[in-house]
Amino acid sequence: MPDILIFAALLAVPLIWFVANYNRFVRLRRHLDESWSNIDVELKRRHDLIPNLVNTVKGYAAHEKQVLERLIELRAEAMAERSRAALARREQQIEVGLAGVFAVAEGYPELKADAQFRSLQKELALTEDRIAAARRFYNGNVRDLNSLCEQFPTSIIASMFGFATQEFFQLGDPAERDPARVDLGS
Repeated sequence: MPDILIFAALLAVPLIWFVANYNRFVRLRRHLDESWSNIDVELKRRHDLIPNLVNTVKGYAAHEKQVLERLIELRAEAMAERSRAALARREQQIEVGLAGVFAVAEGYPELKADAQFRSLQKELALTEDRIAAARRFYNGNVRDLNSLCEQFPTSIIASMFGFATQEFFQLGDPAERDPARVDLGS
């Protein structure tokens, strides 16, 4: 009888380990999807604010048309993206475009004083903070999933069931980290 218990324990321990780690992968994948959904909600909020911002700035800075049009183009492209990696790259370009719009506004004191512009600027700043928080949460889940996928012996479970490493949502080009420069001309 003790031999049967020992044999059963020897079979049960690896099976329990296997099931527990498989469930960890599933749970992390769900966390990853949820955290991406949180990013998506905040990006939609940003996309909804951009046309209002552009229309407000247009009234004051009509000759800065190319900066505003590029921002609208980037917004449309981002809204059409389906892949997470491509959307992340497009959103990075939007961040740079928004910085350009705010740099344009610096040259127009009457625009900076406009209540609607200040309100939109505040909403966008809040949204950017929320996007940053959601991105940190997403990247933490990516880190955890990638670690499990790459570490032995959990990498065996990952390869058996198609769990794959994911890309972080981050600035890809170091030049995009530099502040936008806008020449208002003389």
